[in-house]
Amino acid sequence: MQEQNMTWTQNYLHDFKEGMGAFTDHMPEVAHKFSEFTEECFKGGEISKKEKQLMALGISIVAQDEYCMIYHTKGCVDQGATEKEILEACGVSAAFGGGAALSQAVTLVQDAYTDLTSSIN
Repeated sequence: MQEQNMTWTQNYLHDFKEGMGAFTDHMPEVAHKFSEFTEECFKGGEISKKEKQLMALGISIVAQDEYCMIYHTKGCVDQGATEKEILEACGVSAAFGGGAALSQAVTLVQDAYTDLTSSIN
């Protein structure tokens, strides 16, 4: 059950985590392999973890995937991305994805960034 004192971003992330838990219960092999694969993809290498999170955020915006937008906005924040870096990634997404991408960037991503960084302080 979700807690009333959670922010809307925390509620989204909580819903995702619960959904993944239920999926894992039913499809443990698939969930495990997917987790291994994504962990490997997001390891730092020639491209830093932060840069990979910024790329994932941009892709999620163009794909119109709200859960991934919030998840990867958090990933960007966790990897030390600044608001400007996040908004630049949003701009590139809008250049590729047009108005639909921009509408997500100027609402959901900015709101998630503000929610995630204000709950830290």
